[in-house]
Amino acid sequence: MPVLSLPTGLEITAHVPHTQPEILTPAALEFIATLQREFNPRRQALLARRQERQKQIDAGQLPGFLPESADLRAGDWQIAPIPAALQKRHVEITGPIDAKMIINALNSGADVFMADCEDASSPTWENMVQGQANLYQAVRGSLSHQSGEKVYSLKAETAVLLVRPRGWHLDEKHVRVNGEGISASLFDFGLYFFHNAKALLEQGRGPWFYLPKLESYQEAALWNDVFVRAQNLLKIPQGSIKATVLIETILAAFEMDEILYALREHIAGLNAGRWDYIFSLIKKFRNRPGFVLPDRSQITMQVPFMRAYCDLLVQTCHRRGAHAMGGMAAFIPNRRQLEITEMALKQVRADKEREVSQGFDGTWVAHPDLVPVARESFAALGSKPHQKEVSRSEASISAEDLLNFEITGGQISEAGVRTNISVALQYLSAWLQGQGAVAINNLMEDAATAEISRAQLWLWLHRPEIRFSNGEAMNPAKVMAWLPEELAKIRNLIGSERYQSGAYTAAAELLGQLLQAETFPEFLTLLAYQRL
Repeated sequence: MPVLSLPTGLEITAHVPHTQPEILTPAALEFIATLQREFNPRRQALLARRQERQKQIDAGQLPGFLPESADLRAGDWQIAPIPAALQKRHVEITGPIDAKMIINALNSGADVFMADCEDASSPTWENMVQGQANLYQAVRGSLSHQSGEKVYSLKAETAVLLVRPRGWHLDEKHVRVNGEGISASLFDFGLYFFHNAKALLEQGRGPWFYLPKLESYQEAALWNDVFVRAQNLLKIPQGSIKATVLIETILAAFEMDEILYALREHIAGLNAGRWDYIFSLIKKFRNRPGFVLPDRSQITMQVPFMRAYCDLLVQTCHRRGAHAMGGMAAFIPNRRQLEITEMALKQVRADKEREVSQGFDGTWVAHPDLVPVARESFAALGSKPHQKEVSRSEASISAEDLLNFEITGGQISEAGVRTNISVALQYLSAWLQGQGAVAINNLMEDAATAEISRAQLWLWLHRPEIRFSNGEAMNPAKVMAWLPEELAKIRNLIGSERYQSGAYTAAAELLGQLLQAETFPEFLTLLAYQRL
């Protein structure tokens, strides 16, 4: 184990991997410690504010557009210019920060690869630090990976790299500053920025980021101040950082203009983070009488409240000169079952064509095989890097549109409940073993989609008035008895050997804890992180 030279007040409570010499350097650690000391008090205050807003919603105060910023929304302003290398973003691929994924994604033919430290990564200490080492090498074109006799290496021409740090609500428990766990956001951002910002600037390809889970423009303003301070510390020109914000909470949907304005010198666009957005709806309105959403499969982008959310995002972005980025295609091609693959490709194609017609400038996919399909759909733009001329001014989106959760024909079925249980079990098992993106039932599941499954289950179990589509009452004891049944199905499917080597028992215990908690657990990752 290497001997660390740690800044005063900083401690590392985990074994330091062999990547320490190039990642956990004294200067890098001092940099992230500085950011933590200066900005963590504001972060904590904003997290407390989230709880206050939840209490307001529980008391019947629905969110809406902010009256105090009406003049800002009516004003005629635009964000700062976007760099040339970030203009064309027709197809973006996302995935975790292991070496093989980074190489395959950068080589995939996509315009952008979003390397995900958050929902697609299980935040084991080894994953997070090795991931930073992988990104360091990728920026310099030297990353390689060997699997058996096959060697993976980067092509001369690769996708543009953007990095998504973990959200404001998460800590990195293995690093403490002045006795407190460091913000995972500042840890991920700080290490990547410190080591790679100057190299990326020389290449004209960064440093660029995605920002997750924001719930207010104040949280965006905190990121902006972090960016300003970080650029000053490294003597990098202000405005070098460009970020795309994921609009994946219902509260942020009401503050899109304000978020763009708060980050106006450092922002490139907004993204429709559809899966986390659905999770946010369930979480925020879980205590609201009458609120319920049907089986997860029935919450499509065509239902009115999801369409309104996308229309507003496109309209807002294009008015301000920002990119409007579409959502994730979670379908995974099955190369051994052509019928399943063809069905998945058909659904992805329809989804991407919808996004083009709705005015989006680009979209997300989770698998390299989907890049050509998405590329084909966005070929409708021709040689244009984006379609910001599509103003969507005809779309008049009200607060009522965003909050109208009626889904015609929506139902809660036994099959839907069992699917949620099975998906949550399989995902949590993989997550506890260090894997954050998992192919389940030909869909790429990450923390966001797993959150939908367990959040729906919690809501259905804790609201006695909710019934199945056949009129039968939702009996919590009966539903909880399905958990071991679904666990047994998984065991039969994968075999005893794989089951025993997995973390399925721990996953079942964790899911049971999540579902039976009297108060809704804010994020499953907060509870699961204690077990890593």
